[in-house]
Amino acid sequence: MKYDVAVVGAGFSAIAATINLLRLLPASSRIAVVGDDPGFGRGTAYRSEFYQHRLNVPAARMSIYPDQPEDFLDWLAEAGREVGGGDFASRSDFGLYLRDRLAALLRDRANRPRVDFIKSRAIGCIDISPSTTLIRLVDNDELAACHTILCLGVGTAPLPVPADAIAASIRTKIVDNPWRLGWLTQVGRDDRICMLGSGLTMVDQVLALRARGHRGTVDVLSRRGLVPHPHLDQPTPPVAPQLPDTTQLSALLQAIRHEVRQGAPWRSVLDGLRPQTQRLWQQLSVAQKGRFLRHALAWWTVHRHRLAPDVGREFQTLIDDGTVKVHAGYLQRIEASGAGALITYRSRGSAEMNRIGADWIVNCTGMERAGIRHSPLLQTMAQRGLLQGDPLGLGVVVDDRAHLVAADGRVHPHIFAVGALTAGRFWEITAVPDIRVQAQAVASEIAQAVSIGAAA
Repeated sequence: MKYDVAVVGAGFSAIAATINLLRLLPASSRIAVVGDDPGFGRGTAYRSEFYQHRLNVPAARMSIYPDQPEDFLDWLAEAGREVGGGDFASRSDFGLYLRDRLAALLRDRANRPRVDFIKSRAIGCIDISPSTTLIRLVDNDELAACHTILCLGVGTAPLPVPADAIAASIRTKIVDNPWRLGWLTQVGRDDRICMLGSGLTMVDQVLALRARGHRGTVDVLSRRGLVPHPHLDQPTPPVAPQLPDTTQLSALLQAIRHEVRQGAPWRSVLDGLRPQTQRLWQQLSVAQKGRFLRHALAWWTVHRHRLAPDVGREFQTLIDDGTVKVHAGYLQRIEASGAGALITYRSRGSAEMNRIGADWIVNCTGMERAGIRHSPLLQTMAQRGLLQGDPLGLGVVVDDRAHLVAADGRVHPHIFAVGALTAGRFWEITAVPDIRVQAQAVASEIAQAVSIGAAA
């Protein structure tokens, strides 16, 4: 069977694309959704059952439908959740909301396209022609589709140290992917924990540990020792900064700082910058983007991606009472020490070496900067010149409508990428409000093409 559309992936980008396709495609269409995650669309983040694991965007901005901004709030009300538009709902509730909205569309069999959910993994691209993409699946089956949407996200970054700098005997005490929450059940009440990375994932894991009764110390190590800032209980309105007509990062940063010095709250300035962020990013050269990633990314992340206010307060209490200790430095090696591990790091700004003892080491370093390493499909397509990896490791190269671009610069008009895979082009494309708009735009273009083909 040849499908009109193949959606490859199983996370939020995939469910956003699928929901929009179900709404926009003719009922005669056929959709294949290929993924091996049993919690389709919820991923790992939205399956968490811990109430402390909260969205970091207010509920009023989390509808799956750009044209129905109140939809998530309506679902919360129907489910009996007392969550206002400015509140931060649980990730679990958001995952249930996605499941329910997809299920409602699937129940309307008479008026929606046929959808086949194929529990498999795409490992290769056999052929791309003007009308068909032929994909090889892990079980050696083949899948043919007129249009393909790649929703494969990016992988988890490896520990920032060579493999030979980690003692083999302690590999079982290293949690490579903390969102596989089963590791929490093995942690003793007083075990020493070392979190590598100090962003949102680290905060989520610390609070999950506390919720499960852990009372030991938690050491946090990252290169700069920065932790996310919280949202305000009473948010201030956005303030659009007056930016100079330049692509010099130093001048842009100076303009933003000037707005804050003039009295604008920094959160308001960053929120007001958001509508301009993609345009600014696309105007930068590869060298300027690389400079931003090396020198400014950590500060951008902790200011831009903020914690729910009460989550921020709970985490700050743990810092204040010494339960959580944050260190700034560079990981050097991980050795065995008794029944645990000894982490050696070089302090930031000095040659001093320090050590942290731990029973568990948790990788919270975030998304990988290798772009396509996590996906056999993307790797094989790159080897054949069917796509370009982003030069800075931010996914794949796409055009301004999210079409995949081949190594020779040709645009694949029927192959799209959605979500974090397109960060090299769009930068602000990892959060729900941005991905849902992109998914709707891609689905609309495909729906128009399918309708034209059906009428021909």
